[in-house]
Amino acid sequence: MAMPRSVPVAGRNDDDLLDDYSRTVTRAVEKVSPSVVNLEVSLARPGTRPGDRPGAGRGPGDPGRETRGSGSGFIFTPDGFVLTNSHVVHGAGRIEVALNDGRRLPGTLVGDDPDTDLAVVRIDCGELAPAALGDSDGIRPGQIVIAIGNPYGFQCTVTTGVVSALGRTLRASTGRLIDNIIQTDAALNPGNSGGPLVASDGRVIGVNTAVILPAQGLCFAIAIDTVKFVAGRLIKEGTVHRGILGLAGQNVPLPRRQVRFHRLPVESGVLVVALETGSPAERAGLLTGDVIVGYGGRPVRNIDDLHRLLADLPIGVPTPVQILRRSERAELTVVPEARSSSAVPAR
Repeated sequence: MAMPRSVPVAGRNDDDLLDDYSRTVTRAVEKVSPSVVNLEVSLARPGTRPGDRPGAGRGPGDPGRETRGSGSGFIFTPDGFVLTNSHVVHGAGRIEVALNDGRRLPGTLVGDDPDTDLAVVRIDCGELAPAALGDSDGIRPGQIVIAIGNPYGFQCTVTTGVVSALGRTLRASTGRLIDNIIQTDAALNPGNSGGPLVASDGRVIGVNTAVILPAQGLCFAIAIDTVKFVAGRLIKEGTVHRGILGLAGQNVPLPRRQVRFHRLPVESGVLVVALETGSPAERAGLLTGDVIVGYGGRPVRNIDDLHRLLADLPIGVPTPVQILRRSERAELTVVPEARSSSAVPAR
C-alpha cells in the first residue's frame, strides 16, 4: 500500500516556510541589536580599602585587588538607561559599556535589586536606539523567541528557540524566590546574562538571567512586566523596598463558576505552590493549594500584582489577604516582613 504524500500547507513548500522564519528572526534582530550592549565590570576584592586604585598591587607577583566580569544589557530609554542583571554589576567599582556601534562609555550604577536579579545602569550619550518593551500577558508556550547577548565576549550573538514554559520559579542569590520566570530553550552561555529575550515582533519580553548546567536547553528569563516595575523603582529610588510573605506562587485562571458565585473582581489569581517554614504566610495560616485573589483590599490577578502591592503597602502591619480554598472564599491576616537586599550575589 502506497504511503500518502504530505501536502504543503496552503500550497507552500518547506523552503517558503523556512524563508518566512528566517525573515522574521532577521527583522527582530535588526530592531533590537542596536540597543544591546556589553558591560565590562571591575569589582573590588574583599579587603580593598577606599581609595585604592583598581588593580593596584602590593609588590612583584601581586595579582592585584581587582576582579573583572562581563555581561550583557540593553538600552531601554532614549536618555541612556540600560537594563541588566544584578549579578553582573552588584558591587561594581567601575563599569564600562560597549555599544553595538563600537563606542565605549563609562556607566553609572543607578540601582540594583538582587531579589529579582535586575539592575539599571546609566550612560551619558546621544543618538541611542532604545529597545521596545513588550507585554508578559501575551506570552505563550511554543512561541518563537530570540536571545541576544555577548557570551564569552562574542558581541551581539543571536540564538533562537521557543518559550518552553511559563510561571517557573527560581531562587535568587539572596534566597528570595523569583516568580513568573520564562523558561526557554534559546541557547544561553556565560556572558548572556542581562541581555534581552525578544519576541518575533522585535519587542523585549524578558531579561535573560540563568542557565542550568550541565543540562542543555534549560534557560530562564525574568518576565518583562516584572522588569518594568523593578526598573521604574530603581530609577526613582535606587532600590526596591518590599515586604515578603515567604511563598512561591504561580499564575492560574479561576473557574468561571467560582468567579460568578463569589462575585470576584478578577478571573485569575496566584496559586500558592510552596511555603517557607516560619514565614509570614505560614504563620497567617496559608496552605499550599490556596489561591490568592486579593491583598490589602485590592484585587490580585497575578504575581506581578502581588509584588506591586508588597512594595506599595506598609511592612510589618497586619494586612488582609483574600483567598480561595477549594471552593470556599476566606480572608486571613498576614504581617509582611521586610526583605533585606544587601546580600552579594554569586557570579
